[in-house]
Amino acid sequence: MRLKADGWRRLFRYLNHPDQVARFQQLCGVQPVRTAPPPPQANGDCRRSAVVTGNRSGATHRRGGDQPPSRHSDCGKKNGVACLPSGGDTPGSKVEEDEGAADPTTEKKKPRRRNSLNEEAGGTEFIIQNRLLYYLFSFGTELGNELFYITFFPFWLWNIDPYVGRRLIVIWVWVMYLGQCTKDIIRWPRPRSPPVVKVEIFYDSEYGMPSTHAMSGTAIPFSLFFLTVGRWQYPYAFGLLLASSWCILVCMSRLYMGMHSVLDVIAGVLYSILILVIFHPALDIIDNFNLTYKYAPLFIISLHLGMGLFSFTLDTWSTSRGDTAEILGTGAGIACASHFNHMFGMLPDAPLEALPFSPPVISVNLITRAFLRFAVGVIVLLLTRAVLKACTIPLACKIFRIPCTDIRQARKRMEVELPYRYMTYGMVGFVALFLVPSLFNYLNLS
Repeated sequence: MRLKADGWRRLFRYLNHPDQVARFQQLCGVQPVRTAPPPPQANGDCRRSAVVTGNRSGATHRRGGDQPPSRHSDCGKKNGVACLPSGGDTPGSKVEEDEGAADPTTEKKKPRRRNSLNEEAGGTEFIIQNRLLYYLFSFGTELGNELFYITFFPFWLWNIDPYVGRRLIVIWVWVMYLGQCTKDIIRWPRPRSPPVVKVEIFYDSEYGMPSTHAMSGTAIPFSLFFLTVGRWQYPYAFGLLLASSWCILVCMSRLYMGMHSVLDVIAGVLYSILILVIFHPALDIIDNFNLTYKYAPLFIISLHLGMGLFSFTLDTWSTSRGDTAEILGTGAGIACASHFNHMFGMLPDAPLEALPFSPPVISVNLITRAFLRFAVGVIVLLLTRAVLKACTIPLACKIFRIPCTDIRQARKRMEVELPYRYMTYGMVGFVALFLVPSLFNYLNLS
């Protein structure tokens, strides 16, 4: 038994070692650029005076100025950052070309995204030798980001099947919420850099175990498959192949980006499967409760708000905090909108005798109407988000007497970030499933 336990521990250490991620990156054409080591620092000081990063234009750039260390900075032991800052450019600093460092025959990576709150940027300089894989895995990692969610879910609700869409969002909310909370409970760092190259650093302030990208990349495609098989007519093998390809692409993209170890990704997939096994059979009960129970909106809002408060007590600030409140707010808004749709007889579910649906014949009129619905709906959602954001942040700062001169710092406070994210995205979800379909009826776009 002891030998078996030792074997499992060795396997876990092997799968969690950053060298496995670095080898995969090199196999895919991501190569670190060797630079001179930084000057020696005082004990415990993980700051350095310049950070070298890749640039989309093909030039190499150097960013100057001392930066404060990350909240998890531990000289390579926390969040995969080895003696590098997680903060961004200081106000007024400029990016200047580092002459002589770029190889004109080699393609340089495009600028990495920065977190909108702390302007994270850092990591070792690197080059991309396989442009096709870079774009493929960039697309794969976008399948787990906000831009995908704010376009994919509304498109499905407005143009394909609201019944499937609202149930899919229930699964997504629980998978992402449990994944984000588990990260802050386990608190395992992301792969160490070096040897791993941080191709993406947007979520580097979060912990790594489990990979929530892998969780959503498993839950969304396979939930879609199980919710649509038998309801829509399409080849079973095609749906299973599409779901599997989606999952594999997202999982491999997280290794390519240097954001997770192999163990993080495997744990994310298995954790997501466990949640699906538990929640998928309960979807009928949850959906029926949201639609028909008289006090469902009050219960939904209270439950999601309580879950948000719990997640905000787990650890200090990171990007996962706002993402969790955003997810919970969206889920609450969609669930409440479902209740009011049922109350007013809007977007009724198709009768059982009408199933299974056949995919419609693709025509110019169909594509035009779908595009118009999507364009009008997204504009309404963006306006809703902009208005709520402009109102809730100053209001929360005023209520809780928090200085509002620095919006980024103010948004890191729980008293501001939780109501701002929850109310803003709760209203976005409600508008997406209740007000926007009403607007489609008015414009004769239903």
